[in-house]
Amino acid sequence: MAGRRERVGAAEVKRHGKHYTPVGLAEFLASGIVRNLAVADVVRVLDPACGDGELLLATAAAVVRRWPDVVVELVGYDLDEEAVRLAEKRATERGLASTWRVGDFIAAAAGLPAASFDVITTNPPYVRTQQLGAEAARGLARDHNLAGRIDLTHPFISTFPRLLRAGGVMGLLCSNRFLSTRAGGNVRGVLAESLSPVELYDLGDTRLFTAAVLPAIVIATKAPVTGKCRFASAYRAEGAAPTSADTLFQALRADGDSVVEHGGKPVTVRVGELADRLDATQPWRLSSGGWLRQVGAATWRTFGDVARIRVGIKTTADAVFIRDEWHGVEPELVLPLLTHEDVEPWRIGRPRTSVLYPYDLASIRRTLVDMAQFPQAMAYLESHAERLKGRKYVTAAGRAWWEIWVPQRPGLWGVPKVVFPDISERARFAYDRSGAVVNGDCYWISLADIGDERLAYLMVGVANSALGLRFYDEVCGNRLYSGRRRWITQYVERFPLPDPGTAAAQEIVDAVRELVEGRGDPTVVDGLVERAFGL
Repeated sequence: MAGRRERVGAAEVKRHGKHYTPVGLAEFLASGIVRNLAVADVVRVLDPACGDGELLLATAAAVVRRWPDVVVELVGYDLDEEAVRLAEKRATERGLASTWRVGDFIAAAAGLPAASFDVITTNPPYVRTQQLGAEAARGLARDHNLAGRIDLTHPFISTFPRLLRAGGVMGLLCSNRFLSTRAGGNVRGVLAESLSPVELYDLGDTRLFTAAVLPAIVIATKAPVTGKCRFASAYRAEGAAPTSADTLFQALRADGDSVVEHGGKPVTVRVGELADRLDATQPWRLSSGGWLRQVGAATWRTFGDVARIRVGIKTTADAVFIRDEWHGVEPELVLPLLTHEDVEPWRIGRPRTSVLYPYDLASIRRTLVDMAQFPQAMAYLESHAERLKGRKYVTAAGRAWWEIWVPQRPGLWGVPKVVFPDISERARFAYDRSGAVVNGDCYWISLADIGDERLAYLMVGVANSALGLRFYDEVCGNRLYSGRRRWITQYVERFPLPDPGTAAAQEIVDAVRELVEGRGDPTVVDGLVERAFGL
């Protein structure tokens, strides 16, 4: 088994999404399946992406351990013939009845009888359907009623409700992105409408798995939604001291929160219940009890209500358009560029790099300058013509080949704005008066949209506060490795604002104004924000 796993190369992993399930993780998933399974004399178990059979074998062992007289029948599909043969050999050595198929399960699923299986357990391929080609991606989206950016997890899961018997159990190991992203709404929709989740584990950045994605486990039954769904999460907590001697898996099954040591690092385990799961368009999260209700009751508007949140520019040819130093190009077209390296809480540093920006800064909408007036810049662009003309999507959109793909609103760069990085461990919202362009690794909110500088200061104060961080974790929860978070439009637009007309909100505004100007004490903001929300 180990030999096969070690031979899976990087290219094969990327193309086919091959990430074999570690033994301990397979056993943890199997134990959750068995806890929720009502058995008959025979238990049929399917893995539609079986690899070397680890999940099937772990499930069989867990069933037999609990019900020694039950007969287990395994069915496995996989595209990898060598892996399937190894899985078959392992099952035979254990005396298990099994059937193995080399082939595409998604194509074969329609031919399988309904209610064929008591258990479906799987770690589906981590492959974006776009990697399969545009035609194949469109076909999968059409056949399985999917929308947006999808990976193979989505079409796999859409087949499961039909194949499970009433009362059957699904055990799924997949990316935790389905919990918090818009694209994950496809998966959440199936789980909310056709299955009933009973246990959910966000395994965070514990590095239990070799895939680049962070994993999650879902245990769901084919039964009406009744009762509540257990939800536990695990994320590294630098500097925290362990509060329990349990292993990570024991802590995930415990009754309360704890900090455990895992892989030589402290990991915070939070245990509770899944909050409202019926609206598949919204992220799934750990229920926070009355805290969110209190925040909601004191919320005047959300960030999205107040203004539009825009991503920075995207050149799709950064090596051509972005440089630290420029020589031989008209300086009128070279503008300072803010990147994530320049943005700290409250205020920005001096931009370290610049962008060649061939647009009319007097025009709100994208309007090219007359490049005949800038022969040096045009000569520079022509020296990179082969690369720039290779961006066929630019010219196909009716654009000049030397354009930036997403230039945003040229006339708004000179207006003050709130800027924050796409990815950072904690919030880094800053108020910028420099007139710099914002790079695509950051987002920005123009004062032209906000309309009132006091509101801009209030937004910065709430976002950078401890309440803002907790709100992100409770409501958005898209965590990456090493505690980093994604601060993207669909999350930030949900952030709450207290009534700006109150004295408590004005105190936040005054404190943030001082911090933006390089004075003041940032530690006072947390208490001011709490008070503004009545907490």
